[in-house]
Amino acid sequence: MINLEIPKKFKPLVSQANQVATEVFRPISRKYDEAEHSYPKELDMLASLIDGMNEGSDIGGAGAAGVRRESNGDGDSGNRNGSNLSTVLGIIELCWGDVGLLLSMPRQGLGNSAIASVASDEQLEHYGGRWAAMAITEPEAGSDSAAIRTTADLDGDEYVLNGEKIFVTSGDRADLIVVWATLDPSVGRAAIRSFIVERDNPGLKLDRLEHKLGIRASDTANFTLQNCRVPKEALLGSSEVKVDTKQGFGGAMQTFDNTRPLVAAMAVGVARASLDETRTRLAEAGVEIDYTAPAFGQHAAAARFLEMEADYEAARLLTLQAAWMADNGKPNSLQASMAKAKAGRTCVDVSLGCVELCGSVGYGENELLEKWARDAKILDIFEGTQQIQLLIVARQLLGKSSADLR
Repeated sequence: MINLEIPKKFKPLVSQANQVATEVFRPISRKYDEAEHSYPKELDMLASLIDGMNEGSDIGGAGAAGVRRESNGDGDSGNRNGSNLSTVLGIIELCWGDVGLLLSMPRQGLGNSAIASVASDEQLEHYGGRWAAMAITEPEAGSDSAAIRTTADLDGDEYVLNGEKIFVTSGDRADLIVVWATLDPSVGRAAIRSFIVERDNPGLKLDRLEHKLGIRASDTANFTLQNCRVPKEALLGSSEVKVDTKQGFGGAMQTFDNTRPLVAAMAVGVARASLDETRTRLAEAGVEIDYTAPAFGQHAAAARFLEMEADYEAARLLTLQAAWMADNGKPNSLQASMAKAKAGRTCVDVSLGCVELCGSVGYGENELLEKWARDAKILDIFEGTQQIQLLIVARQLLGKSSADLR
């Protein structure tokens, strides 16, 4: 059974991540929110430090990368708290500081998580220590990853990629881009695979950088792939080129089972930051929150705060459950989507609710509450929108296929 307390061996990691959030992220949070597309150079040394923590520990470090699924036999032998759970706990603390800065940290992108999740041992060795972004979304294939039109054609010992990718987080700064493409458009979702593309590949052309509502410290790039050639070994995971109509897309989607809890953790961190600040502001205004009394008998602001805090706790526990299941070799597609859906929605609701409760303090740019409210929305969108997560949950609970329930 999962123990919902922070494991003793992870407490130093959580403390370190909180210190980074407090001493590094918070002081420069507003600076890089206002200076969109400026690279936060302060993060270089921090990223190197986290790399060292990851290399020197068997439980992972405080960053966002390194979520390789561990096999635990049939999933019933033992109770393991591993790198998935430790990474989630670290991300919550770092995003309490600033989610945009976490996404700007070298070698801590979602592409790194994809590589860590499904890469072969040879690929892990070859691409280790490099910063990877993830390119899935296309102009006509946003929420439906199976509708990807970017093609990958085998030509001798190379694949030739052609297509367009948009909203690639850290795409301009990363060393590698994990590009999702189809081996055969006529087959559908079973032909979707992912490829590792060097950022300086001449066939990978940067179109533009997006100006965004939130996470402005992080660059978001749009790319065109024009006869972009990559070696066969760049096919992420198994180098087997056969299209498996039963396992092909499912194998690619396993990436999300590991990365969606990470995005949920980002949302949990932002929601907690908003609640912590609001609790302080309410106390200053003389509003007492009594955890021993019914909410309806308290100040309206206190009752609203308790409601938001309950949603936050539910999101946090679902996120920890999804990560714990991955560490223990248990199928967690349902739980990963439930965590992402709940945390994404809760983060938006809580951050906006906190702005409302704090009034002018929450709306002004001299405080971070308004920034957190802007940052929150992307956490409900990327790695699968709220609507897509609920659709996945419904399919799993009802035993329906994607063809049965759209």
